[in-house]
Amino acid sequence: MKTACRQGDTGMYSLSVRDHIMIAHSFRGVVFGPAQRLHGATYVVDCEVRRPELDDDGLVADIGRLSLVLGEELGRLNYRNLDEEPAFAGQNTTTERLARAIFECMAARIATGDLGPSAAGLTTLRVTLAESHVARASYEGALGG
Repeated sequence: MKTACRQGDTGMYSLSVRDHIMIAHSFRGVVFGPAQRLHGATYVVDCEVRRPELDDDGLVADIGRLSLVLGEELGRLNYRNLDEEPAFAGQNTTTERLARAIFECMAARIATGDLGPSAAGLTTLRVTLAESHVARASYEGALGG
């Protein structure tokens, strides 16, 4: 529906859900200082999906399904020592790298239809991990369509 107030809108709708994970890990490299030792981290995780037009029900996506799928994917990492997880072997599990790993899992779940048929119109996914109230990292990319 076009409004009389604005013409030629090229905006994007978005929907974001939030959850959290608690993990343990350590880093390799002098740049990490004391974080080279095993330590814990709690991340607030935001998962945002976008599309240029709403679906037939006026939604970006089913918020309940998006929350459920994010929770399932985070459950695979929650309370784990990431140093022991084969998926991260030989990698520093930085906030940036974890954002991308969660992005890839969520993108795969969207592609297989786990958000329902209206999610076929989603164009972009962004995953943001906040490691504190002042620091966060994101990974964003296009969804196959």
